[in-house]
Amino acid sequence: MIIGAHSIVYSKKPEADRAFLRDVLELPHVDVGGGWLIFGLPPAEVAVHPSDKNDVHEFYLMCDDVEAFIAEMGKRRIACGPVHNQGWGLLTQLMLPGGGKLGVYQPRHARPATVSVRKTPRKRAGVASKKAGKKAARKPTKKRSRGRG
Repeated sequence: MIIGAHSIVYSKKPEADRAFLRDVLELPHVDVGGGWLIFGLPPAEVAVHPSDKNDVHEFYLMCDDVEAFIAEMGKRRIACGPVHNQGWGLLTQLMLPGGGKLGVYQPRHARPATVSVRKTPRKRAGVASKKAGKKAARKPTKKRSRGRG
């Protein structure tokens, strides 16, 4: 049913922020054309919080050690805000090159199990699968009789 989540970060300088995700955070990515990058993320989770408004969403990255993360960003001259103990986690914000802020936290709350998704093979038009190609390339072999004689 659900195979993943697609998050969007809006930016006044999308090329700079894409370069940050690619080069600094080293997220795996694909170019879907024209330099438009889509990044892979580690396992994710979603929570629903009460609000007086709908259509208000937040996006955070998580790390194992927020202080080590801030130190690593410091080596790369990426500014991070102070750490705030929220009870549910230790939260900082990093400044993206495009001027936006991105929350990063070390969770202290229980974490759900990672959802595993069954991979479905992608079929590309006009391209045979490797397995089919190997079968077609095999030479026919003589069947040997395993009779008793």
